[in-house]
Amino acid sequence: MAAATLAFVGERIRPGITTADIDRWVREDTSRRGGKPSQLGYKGFPAAVCTSRNEVVCHGIPRADIVLRDGDIVNVDVTTMIDGFHGDTSATFIVGDATPEARRLVDTARRARDAGIAQVREGARLGDIGAAVEDVAIAERCSVVVEFGGHGIGRAMHTEPHVPHVGRRGTGLRLRPGMAFTVEPMLNLGAPDIEVLEDGWTVVTSDGSLSAQFEHTVIVTKDGFEITTLGS
Repeated sequence: MAAATLAFVGERIRPGITTADIDRWVREDTSRRGGKPSQLGYKGFPAAVCTSRNEVVCHGIPRADIVLRDGDIVNVDVTTMIDGFHGDTSATFIVGDATPEARRLVDTARRARDAGIAQVREGARLGDIGAAVEDVAIAERCSVVVEFGGHGIGRAMHTEPHVPHVGRRGTGLRLRPGMAFTVEPMLNLGAPDIEVLEDGWTVVTSDGSLSAQFEHTVIVTKDGFEITTLGS
């Protein structure tokens, strides 16, 4: 359901819309599907979705005065709750015609997420995921934000374990079938350093460089993994 809502929003992103429009679409589409936005009111978060544009790394608050312009990139992070369970997914969208550097960052963030997920299997370790993500980022001259990572998910939106997106192979928690967590690396074009704005939520790159993120919810299985947020 979260994946379907993310796709619904993604089809509508274009220059001239506001991030408040995205929040409205998420509320309407989630309700239409019979779910609830998990993020709304979470620890006081004032919106139904995170919208993180350009130098915003994560937790951007939708606003009517934030207008998407040609060349922007924006991450839309959707979490949906239905029947007591949560699903969490995000994607970074290119608005209009972005620079080659912006496109490289977005593509690298997507591939880094997929490389991390590819490590998931019974007996693997969390460090294997982080190392795979880091390898992709380094190869494309991008940095990985270390302060944030994936998280366990299920009947609560955020649970243990913390899933780091940097690491050393063969280290960290050993994966077992039935575990559910997100893989959601945040990559910057510049340095990995971040700052939190005065609103207490919005995280930005310290050097003003672009940041991109992709996220899936993943379940460890006997044979490897299942991605629950692929959509149709």
